[in-house]
Parts: sequence; C-alpha cells; structure tokens
Amino acid sequence: MVEILKPERSLLIIEPEAGRSSPLVEFFAARYECERVVQEGEAITLLRERDFGVVLGDLCDGLFDGPGLVKSICGNSACSEVIVIASENDSDHAIECFRAGAFDFIKRPFELDYLESAVTRAFEKFEHGLITSHYQSGLEDLLAHRSAALDRALEDVENSYRVTLKALVQALETRDFETHGHSERVVTFSLRLGHELGLSHESLRDLELGALLHDIGKIGVPDSILRKPSKLTEKEWEKMKLHPVHGHRILRNIPFLGGAARVVAQHHERWDGTGYPNGLKGEAIDIGARIFAVIDAFDAMISDRVYRRGRPYEDAIKELDACAGSQFDPLVVEAFRSVPREDWDFLRERSVKTKQEVFSFQAIVEDLVRSKREVELVH
Repeated sequence: MVEILKPERSLLIIEPEAGRSSPLVEFFAARYECERVVQEGEAITLLRERDFGVVLGDLCDGLFDGPGLVKSICGNSACSEVIVIASENDSDHAIECFRAGAFDFIKRPFELDYLESAVTRAFEKFEHGLITSHYQSGLEDLLAHRSAALDRALEDVENSYRVTLKALVQALETRDFETHGHSERVVTFSLRLGHELGLSHESLRDLELGALLHDIGKIGVPDSILRKPSKLTEKEWEKMKLHPVHGHRILRNIPFLGGAARVVAQHHERWDGTGYPNGLKGEAIDIGARIFAVIDAFDAMISDRVYRRGRPYEDAIKELDACAGSQFDPLVVEAFRSVPREDWDFLRERSVKTKQEVFSFQAIVEDLVRSKREVELVH
C-alpha cells in the first residue's frame, strides 16, 4: 500500500550542495517525513505535486536569491511556511525575505536546537492555518446548505400563499360576476407584459400577486352596489371607487404583499393624473399598476359579457393606442404591441379550460417566453 504523507508532517529541504549527506535531513528525519532537493526547480516541481507543511531553504553563500526563492515557493504553495537559512553574507536580504512571505530567517552559525524550535513553530502555524481553512470551508458549506434550505422553505411558503390567494380570488369572482378565467388571464397577461419590459424577478412576483388581488378591496363594497344590474348612481359610484383603498388597507401590513399592495392601490390611476383614488400622475404610479391598467382594459375589451360580445383583438389594440399618453403609460402600450398576438391567444385559451391543476402562473409565462426565445435562436 502506498503511504499518503500528511503535509503537517512533511518537510522539504532545499540544499544546493549535492553529493554529500545532509545533516539537516538526518536531524529532522526522526520527527518528520523529509524530502531533499538540490535545485529550486526540483522544489517547485514537488510543491506542485504535493503539499509540504514547511520548506527549509539553505541559501548556501548566495547560490540562491533569498527573496526570489521565497516568492517562488509561496507562489506555488500558498499554505507552506518557509524558513530561510543564510550566511552572514546573505543577512542583508532578511527584510526582503520576510516581505516575500518567509516565516523565519536564520543566520549561521546557529544551534540545531534553535533551528528545531523554528521548524516546530512553523509547523504549528501551518497546522493552525489548515484548521482555520477547514473550519471556514465547513462553515461556508453549512451556510450554503442552510441558505438553500431556507430558499426552498420560502418558496414553499410563497406557493402556499398563492394557492390560498387564488382560492380567495375565485370566490370573489363568483360574487362580482367576473367572466370565467378572468383572474388567470389578467395575471398571466400581466406577467407576459412584465417580461417584455424586463422586470426583475421580485417585481414580477409583486406584479403577479397584485394582479391576482387587484379587486380584493371589493370585499368592502356592499352587494347592493357590487351586484346591481343597472347603472350606478353618482353616490354608489363614489363608494365603488373606494375599493382600491380597501384593498390597500387589507394588504399593506403583510410584508410578503407589500409590492402587490401598491398595484392594488393604484391600478385605477391614470397616466394623465385623472384617475382614482389619489390622482397620481405619470411615473409616480407604480410600474406594476401601470402594466396592470393596460392588461385589465385589454381583457375587459376582448372578453364576452352578458350584455355584449367581446371586441376583436385589432379593435382592442386601436383603443389602447388611442388612450396611450392619457389613460395609459405610452411605453407600456408600446411594449404590449411588441408581444406577438399568438402569446395573448395562447394565454387566453389556457384560462378558459374547465379543469386546472394547481400551477405557478410565473412558470406558465416563463415557459412561453423561453420557447419563443428558443425558436428565435433556431431561426
């Protein structure tokens, strides 16, 4: 069996005087696994092949450049501790050797006990470095593992939120006579437009949940107003216009829904400042709310109602163009026009399927966008 030498017990001795026995090897062989070389190149080759705890380099009256030797050793074995043995003639280089990374610089004549003490301290420092390195490496692995576990836990929590919120929204749709699949359409439509505008992952999440919960404030609107089959009076309409305020109050103290709350609060604001409830204007309106305003209007135009048929896609585009700069952010409308019509058709058709398993809205849109990019790359 080949013995694997431990670096914390391995000593490399560089002595340029070949052809004679080495008192240093004979002295240290009882305590350490010693390897002797006579040239700097041999030492570098060995250091690249295996680790040594300590390297003992004898300059032998200037045959080696001390600082250069130390730099070369440290450059090829950052963890090894280097001790330089020098004669009186080489002692002027002590400071340069220390600056280059030497652990100690010993001048002749010296007692072997003194050299042994220096080597022992060098090995102690080397071992301490190994322990510290292993500890840091283990700590980094532990942190990475726990971070990944935390990310998975947070994702599970978010998914649980989504399932619960989707059930709530479906209940609201039955109360408000929303068309079948409305909630999924406005969410997936919004996410598709958000991708087109290059929103970050966090902003897309806020947009998703804000679009899903945009009308949650209608919980605070009386049924006599919400379900009234005829035109609302001016007083009733004022109460209806408060639903973004109610929605914001419901969501604002839930940290996870902070971004979504802004979409809910501002989705009826207008680009020209004539919207409600606060009359916000231009870029003072949250980008998610600006995106959703375009999507909500688009879905309302193309969807069938009990009192009318949905309008053609071309008519909806003309209406969005006509309202760009007044009701809608013109850049958002421009981005909407950049999305291929087949994307809107795909998402619309999916929303009216009768049976839907629990799914991720973001995954649906990401798969759609990814497939488009793959087709573009092929062509």
